[in-house]
Amino acid sequence: MKKILIIRFSSIGDIVLTTPVIRCIKEQKPEYEIHYLTKTAFKSILENNPHITKIHTIEKDVKEVIPELQKENFDFVIDLHNNIRSIQTKNALSKPSSTFSKLNFKKWVLVNFKIDNMPKAHIVDRYMDTTTQLGIKNDNKGLDYFIPEKDEVNIASLPTSHQNGYIGFVIGAKHFTKQLPTEKIISICKKINKPIILLGGKEDVARAEEIENTLGSNIYNACGKYNLNQSASIIKQASKIISHDTGLMHIAAAFKKEIISVWGNTVPSFGFTPYLPDSKSKMVEVKNLSCRPCSKIGYDKCPKGHFKCMTEIDEGEF
Repeated sequence: MKKILIIRFSSIGDIVLTTPVIRCIKEQKPEYEIHYLTKTAFKSILENNPHITKIHTIEKDVKEVIPELQKENFDFVIDLHNNIRSIQTKNALSKPSSTFSKLNFKKWVLVNFKIDNMPKAHIVDRYMDTTTQLGIKNDNKGLDYFIPEKDEVNIASLPTSHQNGYIGFVIGAKHFTKQLPTEKIISICKKINKPIILLGGKEDVARAEEIENTLGSNIYNACGKYNLNQSASIIKQASKIISHDTGLMHIAAAFKKEIISVWGNTVPSFGFTPYLPDSKSKMVEVKNLSCRPCSKIGYDKCPKGHFKCMTEIDEGEF
């Protein structure tokens, strides 16, 4: 039996986007034992994945886990993070490996000169390129997300108004410039004549409460009330998902949901669009802004001060 180590330390969406690599290796080479190295905070994303034999985690430093990894005597290492920590890990293991290319220079050119030389390939397809040495091919079945039974949310536990169907609206994102302004979300929700569940973390509670207080019983504020797997369960049972470019968007894609993805300072060209979601899905963005993209990740405020990439989003698209 051969042992494969896959490395991806963070974050939610990035890890979910690696699941086709895991599945394709295991289904095409069932004799392989797949191990995964990530941060402890993200272990719950993977611990119910039936294709993974063992998960190794770190808090901050790979030195915490190097002796444990060396004992495994891996045959091959797939580095899907390509940072200092993953390089340290590969050096310590001294095993054959393949590494995902981040294309940082091409991203820098796109951000600073608005010249798009990025490959016309999704990040998942680029992740899959790291498996060619193993003879693995993309099965094009999309992403995986496995919810433990204990975290499945019973729809009967939701408000009565939301038990016969609802739209999930992911209002949060890691960076401010990836998020619709609160007043814009309120305006969009007013135009939707279906029950809506607001999804996000504890950091989104105050905004969600403002939206809920403004719109009333049509809104159920789930922000901060559920853990990640429970939020995934809410998404799984939704009729449609509206989301910024964030981890929950990729979880929605794993469940083949119809997704309206909203793009602010980042652009689809970076390769992180919803991967093989429902065919009715669409992307909403303000095109032809000379300042966009202003970053490959995001900022705490609009560098230009006008935030047109979000304030000028066409509400008719929802």
